[in-house]
Amino acid sequence: MIQKNLISSSTYAGVKKRTYERLINTALEVLEQGCELTITELADKSGISRATAYRYFPTQSDLIAAVVESSLGPIFSWHSQKQNVEEQLNDFLAFAFPQMLKHEGALRAALRISLQQWATARASSSLQTEKLVRGNRKEILSTILLPLKTELPEEIYNKVIYAISIIYGSEIFMVLKDIWKLDNQKIVSLTQWIAKAVINQARQDASKM
Repeated sequence: MIQKNLISSSTYAGVKKRTYERLINTALEVLEQGCELTITELADKSGISRATAYRYFPTQSDLIAAVVESSLGPIFSWHSQKQNVEEQLNDFLAFAFPQMLKHEGALRAALRISLQQWATARASSSLQTEKLVRGNRKEILSTILLPLKTELPEEIYNKVIYAISIIYGSEIFMVLKDIWKLDNQKIVSLTQWIAKAVINQARQDASKM
């Protein structure tokens, strides 16, 4: 009897995982086409009941957050063997941006949801909605730039991490791709160039203090 229960639990867990992955993969396919996606539409396109889809993702924010986390998983687990902070950051941007650009549709969807939530909050301060959390870059950049924390004064270090957080993220797509029509490789090269310039300027400022 115990063995049967173990098998049953294992099978159930496997079914849940496959259902979750099917929903995520379907969402990625739709979002990469530049389309918006509700939970109801996701269920219909996945061939999964709406009730089941809503159990996995009660809100659209839950869905987009899960899609972003899935698509950027390799970035979250990225590690560098290099000791030099500039080389680490250079390698990280070279690794991270192709992954982000591969799932550009999902990241743009996250931006869209975030902007919609901001507009809703502005329109009605009494209306409470579950906000989309978009804070992974803080942890990632804090880890990569940690060596600078002992090298630079706190004020300058903070300026560095704030500046780098502007160039690492999906927001840059709207400027460099949509306005300037840069290709993916030029985006990577430009972000690496900006990051180098920011760190060099920070060191120059610190040397004058």
